[in-house]
Amino acid sequence: MITHPPEAPDPAPGQGAAVWRLGLGGAPLGNLFEAMDDAQAGAVLAAALADGCRLFDTAPHYGNGLSEQRMGAVLRKLPRASYRLSSKVGRILEPEPDAPRDQHGYVGVLPYRQRWDYSAEGVRRSLRDSLLRLGLERLDTVYIHDCDAKTHEVDYPRVLHQVVQEALPALRSLQADGVVGSIGLGVNDTGVCLDVLGQADLDCVLLAGRYSLLDHSALSQLLPLCQRRGVQVTLGGVFNSGILATGVRAGGAVRFDYAAAPGAWVEKTAAIETLCDRMQVPLRAAALQFVLAHPAVGSLLIGAHSPGQWRDAVSQVQQPIPAAFWQTLRAASLIPPDAPVPHD
Repeated sequence: MITHPPEAPDPAPGQGAAVWRLGLGGAPLGNLFEAMDDAQAGAVLAAALADGCRLFDTAPHYGNGLSEQRMGAVLRKLPRASYRLSSKVGRILEPEPDAPRDQHGYVGVLPYRQRWDYSAEGVRRSLRDSLLRLGLERLDTVYIHDCDAKTHEVDYPRVLHQVVQEALPALRSLQADGVVGSIGLGVNDTGVCLDVLGQADLDCVLLAGRYSLLDHSALSQLLPLCQRRGVQVTLGGVFNSGILATGVRAGGAVRFDYAAAPGAWVEKTAAIETLCDRMQVPLRAAALQFVLAHPAVGSLLIGAHSPGQWRDAVSQVQQPIPAAFWQTLRAASLIPPDAPVPHD
């Protein structure tokens, strides 16, 4: 029997519906691309809480447990029913004092080596370790992390089989015990979501980067399927690793999917940015409000390196955008004709 994700706690007074759908993503708190100290991490969390954020996501991968430690230090002081917290399984952190301090795009990480493990015991161990780092007794959501073909290449068939036959049943058992609320996949790929949903039920999906103002990969198959199946969708990476946050017209290096942005994505971003400038619409506002318009999307996660970045996202999601802007994007074939937009 599927247990659907719990309802979110009541929003803070005065918060609009769009703001309430923003959650704080924990990758920057694990020092993704650049380091922050504990005080800065605490300030980011405090800013999000002050603005009414009650949805938080982290993972062992983020700084080798650093993000989990930092989130737990703040959240465990709050009433447990006042927020929703998710983390992930699929990687085991093995202590190694001499491990490099920079790993997988994160800097100044904790002294561990990562190894993949989607077995039933691996899932249980990963969850136990996460709860210890967080200082909590349960998680509202657990996602199976990065179990896609691009990540695992020739090993993907074995990983997929293990996810369906071991990881998901183990999580269902933990769900029945009350240790886990909802369960799903946390991935950057639509294909693995379709593959798993072809064999099993999921409560939710956290999809990073595959539905954004630039990348519409999830539009044709995955989002409609999730609607039909009652699978809750949370989006991450809606700025596609920064290109939709900074734009490209000012020059300088820009990232797409955690790496240097390919030329085609730079050109498309430049075209959207030109239209934004002409119609006086902030690019970041367009990126946030576009994805929230899809009826399959329940919430989205914002990664912030500073309180200012978080507050900017809150401001941009409330920025008025005229209906003519979305019509012009469609007419220029910069978004698909069937992509839902605000004002539809």
